[in-house]
Amino acid sequence: MRTHRWTDEFLDGLRQRGDLLADKTVKNLFQQGQVETANGLLKQLIRNDQLVPDTLPPGLREYLRRTEQLPSWADPDLVREGEALFGRYGPQAVVSLFCGALPASYAAAMGVQVIHLTARLATDPFRRIVETAQMLVDVLAPDGLAPGGSGIRTAQKVRLMHAAVRHLLLESGQWNPEWGHPINQEDLAGTLVDFSYAVIVGLEKLGCTLSAREQNAYLHCWRVVGHVMGLEPAAIPEDMEDFAALAEVIQRRHFRASPEGQDLTRALIQMAEHVTPGDLFDGIAASLMRHILGEEIADMLKVPPADWTRHLIGPMALLSKASDELGDRSPAVAKLAEVFGRKLVEGMVWMSRGAGRPPFRIPSALRESWNVQGR
Repeated sequence: MRTHRWTDEFLDGLRQRGDLLADKTVKNLFQQGQVETANGLLKQLIRNDQLVPDTLPPGLREYLRRTEQLPSWADPDLVREGEALFGRYGPQAVVSLFCGALPASYAAAMGVQVIHLTARLATDPFRRIVETAQMLVDVLAPDGLAPGGSGIRTAQKVRLMHAAVRHLLLESGQWNPEWGHPINQEDLAGTLVDFSYAVIVGLEKLGCTLSAREQNAYLHCWRVVGHVMGLEPAAIPEDMEDFAALAEVIQRRHFRASPEGQDLTRALIQMAEHVTPGDLFDGIAASLMRHILGEEIADMLKVPPADWTRHLIGPMALLSKASDELGDRSPAVAKLAEVFGRKLVEGMVWMSRGAGRPPFRIPSALRESWNVQGR
């Protein structure tokens, strides 16, 4: 592997910086209104399908205008290939995210403090998971990263929400400066690794076969999203090798056992079991976490020991690889990871019905590709 650029000195610097543009936008909002107004904005960002620029203050309209542009290096062909890969492996990608990438992020003992202090996952795990899954779908749906696409709008919303959380935490007196700046550039880069590189690693452990070109296309989509979400250019990894190097350094620097990470992991497992119907998949989320994360990280997070479902994991990976090699994606070659992922997605669709719950939206093209039932 080439000598990586992710030195401790460089990452220590990233750890002290937030997002100047979004932070300035939110600061102005607080200065011009009341805290209740800001809280209302957060709810609008989380719950509404769209931000309506004509109804927003001038500062927010300017923020949207400045952050909707894709970087000059964005490649439309690679973006379309990344979308196509998600169309093919979407349910497995959801499993990889929820049973690999997300719990791995909870092992970062300093970065996890933001989630713990905001209490969103511990107190309302369903809403948090739906929002995370919605971002994945919005970004990688067909034309999600096209001008005005759902992925761009979602990234803009999340970026502004991050700035509001930074502001509120710094004003709260609860933030420990030893953790770095809240939602800092290093933690944002780590989140980018979670949504991109870590999902690819998880897909491979689930038996999905990705070519180097497909891996690069998937990473490219998320590199574009990282730009829209305010990552500094130098903090965005360049390719698979660069992502792997950053992932390795972040694990060395930050992965530690913490009560906060363990609490969030437990809430994630409980939510997955609650959403999937019946008793068929009980225990499989924990078994998949141990399979994807490995025993060391799973133990850090106090993931329950793998039960009888661990005996399904090996055949699941073999079936997935075999079906790809045979070119057969019919229901007769049912792959357990795909089935679990589809049931997880369907559960989020059905559970999002009802007053006060965020709807989980899946474009019709992806519904058909994944054979997902529901509204």
